[in-house]
Amino acid sequence: MATNGVVVVGAGPTGLMLACELALGGAPVHVLETRTSVPNVTRAFAVHARTLELLDARGLAADLIPHGVPVYELAPPGGATLDLRDLPTRFGMVLIVPQSGTEHLLERRAAQLGVTVRRGAEVVDLNQHPGGVTVGLAGGETVPADYVVGCDGAHSTVRRLAGIDFVGKQYQTHILLADVRLGAPPGETLFASTGPDGVVLCIPFGDGWFRAIAWDRLREQAALDEPVTVAEIRGAFRRIAGHDFGMGEMRWSSRFLSERRQARHYRSGRVFLAGDAAHVHSPLGGQGMNTGLGDAVNLGWKLAAAVRGQAPGWLLDSYETERHPVGEAVLQLTDAFNQLVLGSWATRHLRALAVATAIRFPPTRRFVTGRLSGIGIAYPRGRSDHRLVGRRMPDVDLRDGRFAVVEDRPGLPPAVLVRPDGYVAWAGERSGLPAAAARWHAGLDA
Repeated sequence: MATNGVVVVGAGPTGLMLACELALGGAPVHVLETRTSVPNVTRAFAVHARTLELLDARGLAADLIPHGVPVYELAPPGGATLDLRDLPTRFGMVLIVPQSGTEHLLERRAAQLGVTVRRGAEVVDLNQHPGGVTVGLAGGETVPADYVVGCDGAHSTVRRLAGIDFVGKQYQTHILLADVRLGAPPGETLFASTGPDGVVLCIPFGDGWFRAIAWDRLREQAALDEPVTVAEIRGAFRRIAGHDFGMGEMRWSSRFLSERRQARHYRSGRVFLAGDAAHVHSPLGGQGMNTGLGDAVNLGWKLAAAVRGQAPGWLLDSYETERHPVGEAVLQLTDAFNQLVLGSWATRHLRALAVATAIRFPPTRRFVTGRLSGIGIAYPRGRSDHRLVGRRMPDVDLRDGRFAVVEDRPGLPPAVLVRPDGYVAWAGERSGLPAAAARWHAGLDA
């Protein structure tokens, strides 16, 4: 069957991951990127445990981990500590790695799969019709596609052209970011400090550079286009943390207001949204890139099956059914973090004590670490389904991007059908496997 495949708009981590997934699933993929060069800017830097599991299922985690700095413990305000080594995973950590490192890994993988990124391609129009979508580019060129996915960020052109509402609010506190050299780095791998004037964090990239982050109440009224200086970042750290750690050379800085918004829908006909085009939120918790990569892995195999003509009719709708609640939960989590660290000093103090008390109880601690790490993400299941359906199944080799069957693993049912994205499609007695595979069009006899 001849097909135009999928046009992915945006070549950030989400777009690159989606392109890899589509190519792995046998779908033609065209990646369009407005930027003419690869930016050398590190925005995201936290890779959580579930993301590492997803990369591991594709054989990629081992190439990324050596380039990052593992953090095994997190200390929310209030004095309690979350030990990520207690998570039920081989990747009980947050891996601190520049976003560029993750992008380079995915770019290499995309190239291996035959995917090319067309840069300098600005999307200006979308036209859906019964047979597909026509993408219009600046200059008048058109690109035909079976489906289009907007991975083009918070100000998504695809989202706007598809007429999908982006619902939410903008936070009022400025965030200052800078990559700096430190003459006297803090002893903690992941340093954080709060005070009446705000919050500061310091994260090592492992190459001599550190990301300095400040929510500085005394600089809330500064214009967003005012350049961030070393003196400003240094002053924020001195007032809030009592030390500037010998900040010196600065290679990059930014000042911005973060938002809490989510697309009302992740799909409009043959157009889908993923990553920041679908959800943006406070950077606290390091959830953005991880949620986008989760979107990509969920959507990729489903779209590839649709392009091949092998998807059951309900499969593409399941992307929004499964991922929209995940995005909503991430917004709730990061909004709670935002209120915890950026409210009034008195309110923050009381909230921090409440959080510290709550996470001393094992069930609450497991819930918080599961949400933060992504390990706790599960998808809806039917009433008659086994309790494992919709839950993650780690440590399964899914490098071919196909369904897998896990049999005779201790503690599990006799047979478990695992989706290409590492979640359980079905579990039960072996006699039920053929019917389950047929329902999912799993192609186990191929």
